[in-house]
Amino acid sequence: MNRFLIFADKVSTWTGKAFAWLIILLMLVVCAEVFKRYLLNAPTAWIFDATNMIYGVLFMMCGAYTLAQDGHVRGDFLYGSMKPRTQAGLDLALYVLFFLPGITALVYAGWDFADRAWVIKEHSSITADGPPIYHFKTFIPIAGALVLFQGIAEMLRCIVCLRTGEWPARLKDAEEIDVVGEQLAQSEYVDEDVRKHAMEQAHAIDEAARHRSADVKGEKS
Repeated sequence: MNRFLIFADKVSTWTGKAFAWLIILLMLVVCAEVFKRYLLNAPTAWIFDATNMIYGVLFMMCGAYTLAQDGHVRGDFLYGSMKPRTQAGLDLALYVLFFLPGITALVYAGWDFADRAWVIKEHSSITADGPPIYHFKTFIPIAGALVLFQGIAEMLRCIVCLRTGEWPARLKDAEEIDVVGEQLAQSEYVDEDVRKHAMEQAHAIDEAARHRSADVKGEKS
């Protein structure tokens, strides 16, 4: 069970990191268009479509990664004070009632959208002589399938927690707080005591904001 959970986390994390590089492409495209539009007075007609498609792919393909990192927005006012088994039961119910039907519908409808777009070689109608968008629509069912795969792993994670009373480990990615620690360690203007104090405060703030760190779960169980 744990091997499958970690495998699902790895697939989602790798996919998210790979497609996260699209933000660089998006920045370059926007900067190039600003340069052309305002300095050369030569705007590109299809740039709006291009930026929409690049950001759309980035947004969709990173959805499974965000789910794997437990990064989606949730209302923590009551959830954070619940015991792990109660959290798992609530999560599992919400996955069954809302997640599965919604994401399954996304995959099904997305496949139909993509198939029709490829058949007619669909182009954008937003601008004159718009660029092809059937490639872009292909990512809809792919992204939905990845989120569905990670969602199944999350449901199994809930079942494990219901049995054991503790949340199983998940694959953790580097976080901003880790970067802060590295920067402080490399700074010649910060001594060891100050660095430790700053990191303790940062960890305390991060733990209070998340309400679901491993230590908090251990105390509740």
